Amino acid sequence: MGDPWQWLDEARAKVRARGLVRRLDPTEGLLDLASNDYLGLARHPVVVDGAVEAARRFGAGSTGSRLVTGTTSLHLALEEALAARCGAETALVFSSGYLANLGAVTTLAGPGTLVVSDRGNHASLIDACRLSRATVQVVAHGDVAAVETALAGWAGRAVVVTDAVFSVDGTLAPLVALHDVVRRHGALLVVDEAHGLGVLGPQGAGACALLGLDREPDVVRTVTLSKALGAQGGAVLGPAALRDHLVDTARSFVFDTGLAPASVGAALAALDLVTDERIGLLAAVGASLAAALDVEPTPGAVVRLLVGDPFLASEARDRCRAERVLVGCFRPPSVPVGEACLRVTARADLTSAEVARAAAVVRSALRPPEG
Repeated sequence: MGDPWQWLDEARAKVRARGLVRRLDPTEGLLDLASNDYLGLARHPVVVDGAVEAARRFGAGSTGSRLVTGTTSLHLALEEALAARCGAETALVFSSGYLANLGAVTTLAGPGTLVVSDRGNHASLIDACRLSRATVQVVAHGDVAAVETALAGWAGRAVVVTDAVFSVDGTLAPLVALHDVVRRHGALLVVDEAHGLGVLGPQGAGACALLGLDREPDVVRTVTLSKALGAQGGAVLGPAALRDHLVDTARSFVFDTGLAPASVGAALAALDLVTDERIGLLAAVGASLAAALDVEPTPGAVVRLLVGDPFLASEARDRCRAERVLVGCFRPPSVPVGEACLRVTARADLTSAEVARAAAVVRSALRPPEG
């Protein structure tokens, strides 16, 4: 009899040879420039109190799917608040942003539908495209002309999917140009606002609101509650008919346990703290961080420092950690081969001294070793 785990040993050896081994390390006590807690709300006392009060009132878990026992009055209040903040007709809360993307894309697309996806999209959108069983065409990052060509050559129903702010490099998708193309071809535009909510637009309503696309009938948005809001969960924003259809048919909604009440309470409390003033602080920190690292600032809250080789990127990350500074390290498949990088994240509550110290540590970590 052969060893049933031999394949795993071989697979792990390939991962090690490519410099793609991941670790699960605690991060307490480190200066955080890696998380997505853009507004510094994850530990804000108002947000924590919102989580605690919700848990005391509704319990530690939601005990079932949203369709059975997992919907509370707090879930509905959060959906109303998200829709109002983002200028959408309705919102539907999922237990993660990942599942919100799966639900949106698989519900809007299927066999006989064309989905056009940006190469730089998040893994949740990529997986959603695959699970939709639609015809999927991946286009170059930000290539509006390629989207136009794909739609022009398709006679049936079509959906274009894109991040609003791309998570690795912080760049903004060409949303206005994409919407013009979508409108001309009678398609839908699905925009993942994971890194736009709480970062861009009036009162943090997102990139679509910033660009005047928040009330367009052919634009569907997804958001996550685990980044700028410092909580957990996700939502799909769109017309009431779409919400109804998601409730009836989205497998990542129907068959998943509802978002825990504590996360709902935290997200609701956080929304009240997302102000233009706090977003302005984030923008100022982001600009200072980019200047200290001698790179161009981005519309989002992240800065990418391209390394290329995954081994070198990991080593630079580890040198930062040794100096008690936590930065992101992105390697394939999170990024294309040859584009391993460090990702440094701004937070609204970082001080000038912390920005200066972190930038100095990162610059030193990226310096080629002497000799």
